[in-house]
Amino acid sequence: MALQLPAAFKDRMKFLLQEDYDRFIASYDHNPYSSIRVNTLKISVEDMLTRSPWQLKPIPWCPTGFYTESGARPGKHPYYHAGLYYIQEPSAMAPVEMLDVRPGDKVLDLCAAPGGKSTQIAAKLNNEGLLFSNDLNPERTKALAKNLELYGVRCGIVLQEHPERIAGRFPCFFDKILVDAPCSGEGMFRKDEDMIRQWTDESPAKYAAMQRDILASAAKMLKPGGRMVYSTCTFSPEENEAIIAGFLSDHRHFHVEVPACSELFAKGETIRCKQAEENRVIPDDIWEQVEHTARLWPHLIEGEGHFLAVLQHDGSEDDRVLQIEEVYPPAQAGSGHLHDKNKSRSARGFGGSKKDKVSFKSATAEQGAAALAAYGEFIQRHLSFPPAGYTVVYGQHIYQSPLPSTALDGLKVVRPGWYMGDAKNGRFVPAHPLATALHPQEFCRVLHLSVDSGEAVRYLKGETLDVEENRIICFEGTAAKGYVLICIDGCSAGFGKWQDGRLKNEYPAGWRWTSA
Repeated sequence: MALQLPAAFKDRMKFLLQEDYDRFIASYDHNPYSSIRVNTLKISVEDMLTRSPWQLKPIPWCPTGFYTESGARPGKHPYYHAGLYYIQEPSAMAPVEMLDVRPGDKVLDLCAAPGGKSTQIAAKLNNEGLLFSNDLNPERTKALAKNLELYGVRCGIVLQEHPERIAGRFPCFFDKILVDAPCSGEGMFRKDEDMIRQWTDESPAKYAAMQRDILASAAKMLKPGGRMVYSTCTFSPEENEAIIAGFLSDHRHFHVEVPACSELFAKGETIRCKQAEENRVIPDDIWEQVEHTARLWPHLIEGEGHFLAVLQHDGSEDDRVLQIEEVYPPAQAGSGHLHDKNKSRSARGFGGSKKDKVSFKSATAEQGAAALAAYGEFIQRHLSFPPAGYTVVYGQHIYQSPLPSTALDGLKVVRPGWYMGDAKNGRFVPAHPLATALHPQEFCRVLHLSVDSGEAVRYLKGETLDVEENRIICFEGTAAKGYVLICIDGCSAGFGKWQDGRLKNEYPAGWRWTSA
């Protein structure tokens, strides 16, 4: 076996697996499985299967997930840069599938970076509802925001906040919560050798203390009758079954539901896990529920090690569900709310949907009104629809948010919503995330580039392109000159500006194609 597994880890696994230990250890002789998950915000599974340059094999527990063939390099293809799929480990797709997200749900992904599970949730929401994606690590939160933008998420808010602080602002608010908890990472040893180097015999106990606090905070934010999924990528019973047993003992209004696809996974361990809770007595009925948790073992499935538990609130609590509309009622069409540290007053909106509401931070009333006017003019001229939600102006940055900015006061906000662009010197400059979340029929000018022609790669590298005017598809009555939505094989990838046969490239420098 090439991997040098810690001796203490192997001893723990021998005790846990008993007669299955040899099969488990043999799994480390196999290469990790590679896979992608189709982004149905941009492309259907059927179309992706037709267009894919690689052979794809379905992942049994995820209808949008597929194993890729040996030698495939999906991260080096233009479709990756257009956000048509997310490169994700197969087992990591299971927790969101068990969460049962529906369009219109309010969902919290509490430990979300780098964003794989958040993008999976967003696809299930189909941009209808609300997604909070939170992570405490500043650098990882940047990657989280970028991935949500790349994959065309319109209804997402990104926070960098402690769970308890979010719970203080949004008690009993969310329909669904995912707690993909920080863990000792034992299930990723085969995929990431750095996890082996970071592991010590004390790692499980260290993470277990953190996991208990995170899960308790999450429970405060779930609506009565709502659903939580707790997951880790570790084998440690202290971080898995024992966490769930302790949680159920403290929260008797929750129970464990048998997960979908349970026939594909192993049951939770109980007989050899009871000793993990040495300091308290867990009733037998709790341990019977813990058996309904699921383990994804690398010697039993085609994927890495994972654990998950579906926690259902039975709805018997008298907790009052927070309806955000009660605290922040929607503004009337054409009106808004000017917000700063000292006062608030109304300002004229741009005449979007009836739920539009405008908040200004770090801007005077005059600056806010000018920014809004420029933005409103751009929207009316370039988009086929008024963006839903609340228009939020942070300085010169303009967002469409599922919530008004006042709902997020006091929290560390990385992205308050769909980033639309900047107001500069009385004009509006559209942002890249506006483009990536649009469909071709929604923008006034569209240019289609083909992967086969090589133009798509040239665009992704930031090159200026020669483009004849008759290739620019325009709304009736719209001239070809101006901002153009660039689509790669029919899916949006960014903006360009066309004039006199030349397409100026607006693809951000930090996002550009760097492969040979």
